[in-house]
Amino acid sequence: MVRMTVACTAALVLFAEAVGIVIINVVLGTVVKNQDMSLAGTDPKMMANGTLVLGAVSGLFLVLCGVLLLLAGIRDRGPGRVARIVLICCAVVHGVLGALTVGLVGWTAFVAMMVVLGLIVLSLVAYGPADEKPAAGAAEPEQPAAPAPA
Repeated sequence: MVRMTVACTAALVLFAEAVGIVIINVVLGTVVKNQDMSLAGTDPKMMANGTLVLGAVSGLFLVLCGVLLLLAGIRDRGPGRVARIVLICCAVVHGVLGALTVGLVGWTAFVAMMVVLGLIVLSLVAYGPADEKPAAGAAEPEQPAAPAPA
């Protein structure tokens, strides 16, 4: 029951984070476009569009990770191989961003990033390989024989 709660909570947190990332990137793109300044000769419109595209891609990635965790929580089954890889990538990104946030934003943002990282990792660990069922038609693993009585 705990692992379902953790997976669903992590999904909701990732959905909220996706909305926040998109809003921040839209605001940054608008500011860059309105300032009409170039950085080393780069067109301001290109920088604004790049910021918007980065926000959209980041938001979609976080929504994908949230959907994968939500499905795992609803089904009470571990994510598949590809979903597990996507969630591991999401955890690594949160770890790297958390390390960068300490110096750039502060300890509060670092704690927030580590809470999200912890929820993702706990979701992955809670649905470990022991929960995965063998495919239909696959041979059951052999049980070790009991030791002979002495």
